[in-house]
Amino acid sequence: MRKIIEKEFALNYLNKYGSQMTVGNGYLGVRGALEEEYPEQVRGMYVAGIYNRPSGSMSSELVNLPDVTRFQVTLDGEVFSMQAGKVHTYERFLDMDTGELVRKITWESSAGKKYQLNFHRFVSKAVKHIIAAKVEITPLSDDMKVKVKTGIDAQQTNFGTQQLAESGLRIFDEELMVGEYETIESKQRITVATKVNEKGIFTAKNRQLMTEVEQEVAVNEVFVLEKISVVKTSLDEVDAEFPKASYAELKSASETMWTDFWEHAGVRVESTDDFDQFALDFACYHLEIMTPKDDFRCSVGAKGLTGEGYKGHVFWDTEIFIMPFFLYNQPGIAKQLLQYRYLHLKEAKEKAVKNGYNGALYPWESAFSGEEETPEFAAINIRTGTRQKVASAISEHHLVADIAYAVCEYEAATGDAQFMADCGAELLLETAEFWMSRATKRNGRLEILDVIGPDEYTEHIDNNTYTNYMAHYNVKKALEWNKDNESFTVRAEKFLNNLYLPVTNEAGLIPQDDTFLQKDWINLDKYKAAQGTQGILLDYSRQEVNELQILKQADLVMLFYLFPKMFAPEIVKKNLDYYEKRTIHDSSLSKAIHAIVENQTGNRAQAYQFFQEACLIDLGSEPHSSDDGLHAASLGAIWLAVVFGFAGIDTSGELLEIAPNLPDAWQFVAFEFVWKGETILVDIAANRLQLSKNTKSVLELVIYGEKQQLTDTLTINLEQKDVSL
Repeated sequence: MRKIIEKEFALNYLNKYGSQMTVGNGYLGVRGALEEEYPEQVRGMYVAGIYNRPSGSMSSELVNLPDVTRFQVTLDGEVFSMQAGKVHTYERFLDMDTGELVRKITWESSAGKKYQLNFHRFVSKAVKHIIAAKVEITPLSDDMKVKVKTGIDAQQTNFGTQQLAESGLRIFDEELMVGEYETIESKQRITVATKVNEKGIFTAKNRQLMTEVEQEVAVNEVFVLEKISVVKTSLDEVDAEFPKASYAELKSASETMWTDFWEHAGVRVESTDDFDQFALDFACYHLEIMTPKDDFRCSVGAKGLTGEGYKGHVFWDTEIFIMPFFLYNQPGIAKQLLQYRYLHLKEAKEKAVKNGYNGALYPWESAFSGEEETPEFAAINIRTGTRQKVASAISEHHLVADIAYAVCEYEAATGDAQFMADCGAELLLETAEFWMSRATKRNGRLEILDVIGPDEYTEHIDNNTYTNYMAHYNVKKALEWNKDNESFTVRAEKFLNNLYLPVTNEAGLIPQDDTFLQKDWINLDKYKAAQGTQGILLDYSRQEVNELQILKQADLVMLFYLFPKMFAPEIVKKNLDYYEKRTIHDSSLSKAIHAIVENQTGNRAQAYQFFQEACLIDLGSEPHSSDDGLHAASLGAIWLAVVFGFAGIDTSGELLEIAPNLPDAWQFVAFEFVWKGETILVDIAANRLQLSKNTKSVLELVIYGEKQQLTDTLTINLEQKDVSL
């Protein structure tokens, strides 16, 4: 059973579990907030693509929509709360097999009466607009009088900012509650409809449309209240029908689709540590529920649909860390994520012009409009009263090449010529045009100046190695797909021949940028021990950090991951060791990438440690680490670490390559991998690699450096292979 389990009620963990226990389907995300109210608890319901820019703000925000999960339960005159009375038993779990959130409590009131309360909730995977909830209450001591108040609560805000205007409230047929709303600035319309299966008294006051159901219930009898809700928006092309089905019927249809998902997208691991399988299941579940399935106007925010962190904005995380999970499982969804970028090519070209460049300069942070959403300033320094300017939108341009890389990755995996004709070739051309205008003639060559690489602790530097190599790759691939454009061809070839690509120095080190290796180095053990907290910034200013050999996250190591054959293994290992000592891993994007590259250099023990530490980013014991939402890219990277790290998949060449190197703790790993239209079942044990597919066509691939042909099943005895690297 795949379950996220909470064993005892603790206020300190309310919002962390609220993020972890989100239910959703890619269209709709509903945080795992408890049905009753508690101090500081953040409720949240989000629909992909519904953003609003509050008055006075430069950035759109993913809107926290009216809530339908709250139930105020009164038992024999006492309002149920786990902060009152006595909790005898408590269990809450999210069943990832079915997408259902369940809570079971045996509670004793202050009057000494006992009750059993069970709460159930899910978002349908079969019909994307539906949220279903059920409350079961059993009096254990005596007959009871129960009151349940629930409905549509539009008092929800984004941490105090009101995003919605209420445009209409109605009751239909004395059972259906309907609230209509419009975002204040973006003018997107939202309709929330809900009803319960028992007659109640309706009220509408203070942005709340409610019904209160009251009943007398005999001892040991079960009171059941079902609540079905439907959410639709002006982005929906067809109206959402209100279902006539019961909770159980809706759940059955949704479960069927979850069963299919796990059959094909799940990763099975046999490990001496059960946590490994749990973390993988957690990552796969959340990647699935945070990603839109049928609307290329929407992409995946840095927190998915689990919270309001980063205002729901889309970063390079999507293309580099999240998209591969879908590309090699459900390639149609990966295509859709790239279509989102193509849809906003116009806005990217406008940003380039505004900044004095050609081609397409994509925004560092994007939302529904495709315009730049990065805040101009960071939070106020409470001691000086000043704000620091956010440099990402101005200088962190590697995103442009990251998108181009993802286009090439998609084409290589699918051979989708129609996509390349419709979108891909143009995306490559316009992003390449940007880089050719971005480079500067200096020192008898072309250089890329004043950038920020993936390591965001090093700002405004020249010739960031990651950025330069990615730009070179971008233009090279654009040239391959736009050979008929003579003007572009001439300029592209000149760019490729003249762009400075840093190489190893006398010590065998590749400089991260022009000045990094000349900076002072300090011992980072203290900050590594508290990684993820950005504690370095409590002891040093950003300017001081910028002048030291300190990395926030994988930078050059990221390049090693994306291009595993670009540098000789001994060069990779030397640089990996050097830069890891200088990396705090303050970013959730870092550990899993280091795990992959460590494994590629043969350091399985360190790779496995990094993998497990990456899994703890959202699943660790720290109470507030995920309060404002899960780390979407980190979840994607966990899957990457298994498939591209331990399983040894390499898609960087013409042929698919596989060279597994499992951790000592693992006896077995298996998953499906879609390549060139074929679904390959990859089954790896300590002494055996087995690949199988359902077709008889011949697929050429490379296993441990040797060409092989896969027809239906291919088994390799790993005892005869040197997998130690």
